[in-house]
Amino acid sequence: MFGLFEKKKSPEDRVEEYLKKKDWDGLARAYYDLGVAAMDQGKLNQAVLWLSRADTIYSASDSVYEHMSKRRLFHKEIVSDCSERIGALEKESLLYHDFPAAVEEKAEELSDLQIRVWGLLSMARLVNLGERLGKLPGCQVLGELGWALDVMLKSFQEGITQEEYSRLLDICNALYELGDSEAFYAGGEIQVPGGAPFQIFDFNGMMGVHLELNGYLDSHLRLLGALSQGQEPPEAESSIVGCTLLPDYYVRTGEDELEYVPQIKAEQGRIWSDFAFVCSGFTWNQVAQRVNQYKTLDILRGQSETEDAPETGKGAAL
Repeated sequence: MFGLFEKKKSPEDRVEEYLKKKDWDGLARAYYDLGVAAMDQGKLNQAVLWLSRADTIYSASDSVYEHMSKRRLFHKEIVSDCSERIGALEKESLLYHDFPAAVEEKAEELSDLQIRVWGLLSMARLVNLGERLGKLPGCQVLGELGWALDVMLKSFQEGITQEEYSRLLDICNALYELGDSEAFYAGGEIQVPGGAPFQIFDFNGMMGVHLELNGYLDSHLRLLGALSQGQEPPEAESSIVGCTLLPDYYVRTGEDELEYVPQIKAEQGRIWSDFAFVCSGFTWNQVAQRVNQYKTLDILRGQSETEDAPETGKGAAL
């Protein structure tokens, strides 16, 4: 009886409650409600953030979906509405969509090798963050990005062993599986000096950073396999370029106009600097130098006074 007069909890409060209870269907519904409210208020970046989180949990496993469907008959309609809203938001002019489109357009000017090196440089800037996130339960694969990066760079110049290939494949598969694991959406986070904590779920934006890494590794493994068998190599994809903007983190922590976030502006500068670099006629030594500098970068900071963009290479074109 007295429960009728209790104050209704906000979606934000429900998120915290469901995270503590590990009630994933309740968590997904709370994210959905946040997304709908943001969309109705015209806060489209927030709508993308919350609806995409709900959709990820809805899609994480059959057991989550089936459990939700049994508890409430209208859950299937919510899942469908969530997907439709995300589709509608994709038509809006937002950094989430506009920047990947700009990258794809510029990639048309590049050769297959140039696109792959462009992607490799983006991956390098996730190594430092990956090492920190890799210490969270269930996220260990992110701590292996540095090793994978070094082997992939080497493989452009010389053969790798079967053991190295197999380990790359294991990392590739583990990155894909990460998004379907509870560890991805269970609230794991790391501290950020001078800023809000970074959640592993902040990787959910830009089609999923973990999935872009998975796709890049998968394409590289297929390239190595095709070359070893004298077959036509798969076409390079540029989608990993841009996922390093990490917009979910900034939207979740209160930023509205992503285009003016210092860290995002700095990362966009690095991306276009990398584009100029791969167009310049580079050597592998220059690529390695750039990769090594990026591997130590704290991508969650704006460009520091001591951080200078690596010089554009002027070596022989490859």
